[in-house]
Amino acid sequence: MAALPYRRAPELISGTSTRYPVVIVGAGPVGLCVAIDLARHGVQCLLLDEDDRTSEGSRAICFAKRSLEILDRLGVGQRAVDKGVVWNLGKVFLRERLLYQFDLLPESGHKRPAFINLQQYHLEQFLIERLEETAVDVRWSNRVTGVTRHADGVSVTVGTPDGVYALECDYLLACDGARSTVRALLGLEARGQVFRDRFLIADVKMEASFPTERWFWFDPPFHPGQSVLLHKQADDVWRIDFQLGWDADPEAEKQPERVMPRIRAMLGEHVPFRLEWVSVYTFRCQRMERFGYERVFFLGDAAHQVSPFGARGANSGIQDADNFAWKLALVLQDKAPAVLLDSYDAERIPAADENILNSTRSTDFITPKSHASRMFRDAALQLAERHPFARALVNSGRLSLPHAYAATPLSTPDRERFVGRMKPGTPCVDTPLSAGETRTWLLDQLGDDFCGVYFAGAQAPDPALLARLQGLSRLQLAVRPLLLCTAGCAGAWRALGISVFEDSEGLFASRYDATPGTLYLIRPDQHVAARWRHLELRALREALARAVGQQVEEQTA
Repeated sequence: MAALPYRRAPELISGTSTRYPVVIVGAGPVGLCVAIDLARHGVQCLLLDEDDRTSEGSRAICFAKRSLEILDRLGVGQRAVDKGVVWNLGKVFLRERLLYQFDLLPESGHKRPAFINLQQYHLEQFLIERLEETAVDVRWSNRVTGVTRHADGVSVTVGTPDGVYALECDYLLACDGARSTVRALLGLEARGQVFRDRFLIADVKMEASFPTERWFWFDPPFHPGQSVLLHKQADDVWRIDFQLGWDADPEAEKQPERVMPRIRAMLGEHVPFRLEWVSVYTFRCQRMERFGYERVFFLGDAAHQVSPFGARGANSGIQDADNFAWKLALVLQDKAPAVLLDSYDAERIPAADENILNSTRSTDFITPKSHASRMFRDAALQLAERHPFARALVNSGRLSLPHAYAATPLSTPDRERFVGRMKPGTPCVDTPLSAGETRTWLLDQLGDDFCGVYFAGAQAPDPALLARLQGLSRLQLAVRPLLLCTAGCAGAWRALGISVFEDSEGLFASRYDATPGTLYLIRPDQHVAARWRHLELRALREALARAVGQQVEEQTA
């Protein structure tokens, strides 16, 4: 990998300190995503990273459907899918026998698959190239050496190959990973559980006939008494995770003379392969007490860490960025009160706790630490082969799903009856739409700002309705209207010059329990803020105020 360009900082040349609205520390996937998102909202950012290269090895590889939808909005989703390995199917084995398989996206009508496998360095490169199209100032080989918080901002000192300089910012975003420098400089820590086990990651280059599925073995004959996970990545690179046990020597296990025999035992003596990267890791499930400390906010692994089984680390970090960027943009643009930023903790701490709970359960099942838990694990595995009920007990990693902000203060509770899963606080589920001969997707039409999705069904155009819809864009905080109708009913609307999309397969109506007149208020991060059976501007104004952190007087039913 070629070195990323280092440039002498302007502060070193001028000898003065510059103040920025936002400084982001760490140019991994999370820092890059939040920088791009802020730039899309018109916020000036400075991005610092102590390294001059993208990451090595596979590290994060499994990017979930929700992350791909966020990457679509940021402009790199298609590149990631085109380069990555698409998969929906997983298989679980006990020794050499297939216990069962599962499909993570059994229904049709989604733009993106359940997962892709893509080495982290590929995604970072796509994001860096996308960032180059923005006005974000990126500085490689710039290491943060000091952080001081003030009532109205943050002071930062930065070390470079040419010396140390100082700068100021309104907000500092720490996206600098599990060993966060910012967290250490502020004397903060993440607390939780460290699991007494070790795993070896081996990235292997080979041409193999394995299908593009997630394969997990308990007690395989080629690695008895332990577990193994296999994933295919881009460029014919396969990732293999070998459980080693707590007593394994991490440095010794990374040596080729220890790694190669394990891989040959798995693949066979005559399968050619090349070892590309090796690492040994220990499970950690922990988080900071808070993610926001006045004007310093922590995102991704800097705020919380989970074990890799379940693919919850990078995916939850990308969702942190998705949650925080629009809020900070509104605050900096004086469109929302600063208290809106408190909702980052209110929404993302429960998300982190959900991920830690699932990761802890997975780890306890994969690496049982008591005789009783091992007996339970072995019994569940034996039953799962023949009895479907037992498969729910087998835990080889509960795979990442987006968190629904059930208790968020930003949502307006339903006052009318709806059924289904699209409750306020829930991330929007995609559905296919059409405009004439053009096929598109709901999430592609929601955009980066508040959107009011109105479902007209088979209704004919109504001048009063049109006036109310047009009024959405004239609110103090504009809401862009998105008009949907039943398949075959768009002609009358388009004859009046009105943009409308057809619910071409009826999936919006079914997934969103939408009847004619239903309106959904969607946040910039594509989570549902409120929904109604009929459009009332007063109710929408109140829901919009609540969604940006303003106090709303409760109305009696």
